Amino acid sequence: MSKEIKIGCGSPSSKNNVNNENKNTKNDTTIIEEEKNMVRVGKPAPTFTAQAFHEGKFTEVNLEDYKGQWVLLCFYPGDFTFVWATEVSAVAEKYKEFTDLGVEVLSMSVDSPFVHKVWNDQELSKMIGKDIPYPMLSDGGGKIGTMYGVYDGDEGVNTRGRFIIDPDGVIQAFEVLTPPVGRNVAEALRQIKAFQLVRETDGAEVTPSGWQPGKTTLKPGPELVGKVWDAWKVEEAFED
Repeated sequence: MSKEIKIGCGSPSSKNNVNNENKNTKNDTTIIEEEKNMVRVGKPAPTFTAQAFHEGKFTEVNLEDYKGQWVLLCFYPGDFTFVWATEVSAVAEKYKEFTDLGVEVLSMSVDSPFVHKVWNDQELSKMIGKDIPYPMLSDGGGKIGTMYGVYDGDEGVNTRGRFIIDPDGVIQAFEVLTPPVGRNVAEALRQIKAFQLVRETDGAEVTPSGWQPGKTTLKPGPELVGKVWDAWKVEEAFED
């Protein structure tokens, strides 16, 4: 015996189709929203205000205050962690080189400014023979890390992300690593020098692989098409 289907009433299958369509629409909307909120190179860095420990004091840091200069923003999982202790001390040792380039360094974890102070006093200052010279910011709850796409909600910490932000507040580069592998401070300095050269020349010169100041740059244009082999030698990528 066939089942009567009343006109105007959807069958169970059509109802499921409607539900599936609604689910797909929600999923599509979520994906669009996530993509819209993703940090991207060449786009403005999300702004924020955060509590911090700096030069023996508890203070407040606003990213907007650094407009007009370069910023190296470094996220990490937490104070008293092993790999980051090596990174934060290495950056501190090279801090003058960063400031000589017009760069301010900001480090950030979910730890409170009070924990930052204890870590500085008990361990970091012993590693470098002085206090950490740059602000150590607090991202309690991971709100800032979420904006930058580095907050791990399952672990409740920020992963190790490094962002280079130019004087216009635009992200020029970022790098995100899992906790076991430390980053190279010299590479951060090299990249900043390269981005500064490109900015100074308004893009008339770009930097090849492994570029260091004084080495060959490339000048984009029709005459360079198919001629990179003549303008630059691959050995230069590996020369100090």
